[in-house]
Amino acid sequence: MTPIVLKCGDAPLPLALRSLDLFNVPALPEKSDFDEAFAKLETVEQPRLVVVGDDAALAAALTRLMRSERLHIELAYVPEERTEATHAYGLRTGSKAAAIAVSGGARPMPLIRDDAGIALVGEARIYGSEHAGELTGEAYVDNDRLFSGTVPGMRIVPTPELPGLRATVDKRRWFGGHRWLTGRAVQLGSPSAVLTRDGVRNPRAVKRSTFYRHDQDWLLVFGS
Repeated sequence: MTPIVLKCGDAPLPLALRSLDLFNVPALPEKSDFDEAFAKLETVEQPRLVVVGDDAALAAALTRLMRSERLHIELAYVPEERTEATHAYGLRTGSKAAAIAVSGGARPMPLIRDDAGIALVGEARIYGSEHAGELTGEAYVDNDRLFSGTVPGMRIVPTPELPGLRATVDKRRWFGGHRWLTGRAVQLGSPSAVLTRDGVRNPRAVKRSTFYRHDQDWLLVFGS
């Protein structure tokens, strides 16, 4: 296994990673920012890309691996603090995450993407663009209706186990917390909705949005 480090923006670099091949990229890397790291990964055996940054950076890396048909490359995540992705997958942070990135093993995970071809690693939030952010429309998780009408918003989270995702209306019930539905896909139709993926807001409002399990898994590094 040969790890290559992608340091995103000003994210601090733990000591355990400082002797590895390192590529500095923006906090939210774009397509061309991966070229050098991918070229290096193609020359090594058992390639592993270590992303030092936040959920948006990890999602960008996974999106590029998916779009460039490089999902055989293992992904390790080293965030400074807890994030939605560390919560979703039970990952560590800081120096502990760095040690795992070097010595841990990779496991296949369901890859959740949307209809724009963007991977989701932590959480998507969808709200309405009018009426104080309330979301009007209808959403289904597989064949089960999540809501119909007007709600405060909705959340979509990937899961490490099948079928791959879960979704909820962004409003706690009186008893038992959120009502989550699990499935392979979630579909929303709305007159106008604002979509935020892993902290990155979509530049335009959408009328339809679908998140679903990709036909290939991705390889996420965990501790032993």
